[in-house]
Amino acid sequence: MTFKKSIELKLSVLELLFFGIIFISNSSSLMIGDYAIINSLKDNSHKEIKMIAVGDIMLSRGVEGKMISKNDYKYPFLKIADITTNADIVFGNLETSLIAGRRIQDNEMVFRADPKVIEGLNFAGFNVLNIANNHIMNFGKDGLESTIKILDENNISHIGAGVGKDEIYKSAVKNIKGTKFAFLGFTYNSDQRKLSDGEIYGVASMDIGKIKEAVRAEKLDADIVIVSMHAGVEYQTSPSLFQQNFARNAIDAGADLVIGHHPHVVQTVEKYKEGYIIYSLGNFVFDQMWSNETRLGAMAEIIFQDKKIKSVKFIPIKSYDYSQPIVIKGAEAEMILERLKY
Repeated sequence: MTFKKSIELKLSVLELLFFGIIFISNSSSLMIGDYAIINSLKDNSHKEIKMIAVGDIMLSRGVEGKMISKNDYKYPFLKIADITTNADIVFGNLETSLIAGRRIQDNEMVFRADPKVIEGLNFAGFNVLNIANNHIMNFGKDGLESTIKILDENNISHIGAGVGKDEIYKSAVKNIKGTKFAFLGFTYNSDQRKLSDGEIYGVASMDIGKIKEAVRAEKLDADIVIVSMHAGVEYQTSPSLFQQNFARNAIDAGADLVIGHHPHVVQTVEKYKEGYIIYSLGNFVFDQMWSNETRLGAMAEIIFQDKKIKSVKFIPIKSYDYSQPIVIKGAEAEMILERLKY
């Protein structure tokens, strides 16, 4: 073997050793990296996920008047934002169309608010809103489309209404800390209207067959299914048979949680099979100062862990100044908590 060939052979061996070391090093890095990723995912699945759910949010009429007079579209949420912004999911029922127009007077029963009110919803951290209710269609297709456009532009998911059948019944999906949530919204009023081409727009009505079908479909892929139910008899502190039947059918189909609104007062809570039914959280932001019951409400704090509900507790609130919920304690708070025992 010549000296030159000997050198070339030695260099080849050294190259093989060098690249072998790099390969092993890279393989180890990949293995370590994969292990770290797997552990990270494993740890993530055990992390708690906090949801704050509230009742009816009406940003029109007297509430909008207060925001205008204060020159502050965050005003209704100033006293509770420290609670809501500390949650992963902030959910409520938006009982107002967001579309430009004249100010709605205090005695009117149609609700619209200036699109500027989105500033307050963002400030409070809302990221999922139900719009399946009896007021979202007060300003027709224009009001509905404007509301949806504004929510979309602000990354706030919405459920329960839309233009086109698929959009009306479309779920909102959130992937949080390794858990997939699916939200569905339904209301008691069947306000669906036809366009000239035969397409429909409006709200998702509370059809038992439809809720079962929708929940089962979502449960195939989602870890947690949450149903928003806009129904009940106004100002009654006990749920109706209609509410009970709908909510229990939703749980039977696989829903984990049903959250109700519309009665404007706090109703009871039921632990049904493996799920929870919150029949009504009462008013959250509203101008109904004419009775103590309509001024009282609750925020629900739901903790999820390991892809299931770990705990449900409630924070009593009371409305002040025709617009502003504040956390309360004392006798009124105890009365609300007693009603919410399950």
